Amino acid sequence: MKIILYAAIIYLIIMNIAGLIAMGADKSKARKGARRIPEKTLFLYSIIGGSLGSWAGMYLFRHKTKHWYFVIFMPLILIAHIIIGVLVYRAVYM
Repeated sequence: MKIILYAAIIYLIIMNIAGLIAMGADKSKARKGARRIPEKTLFLYSIIGGSLGSWAGMYLFRHKTKHWYFVIFMPLILIAHIIIGVLVYRAVYM
């Protein structure tokens, strides 16, 4: 069972780094006028496990912070992930 927990933690670390990098890359592309990362993709990184990194990237790079749907839904996705993580942990380890 521990191997599954470790694999999940590694997955979440990778996805959060990817979400953070995606926010930074999109901000850089925005400044250069280059082709952007679609907002759907940024939300996808968040939904599949990179919510903390995506949310942190928003404020670290000051990117998408004027879009209400990012400001509201990124933290909601993070909260949902925390709740799911606690419930799964309790179900498996308690």
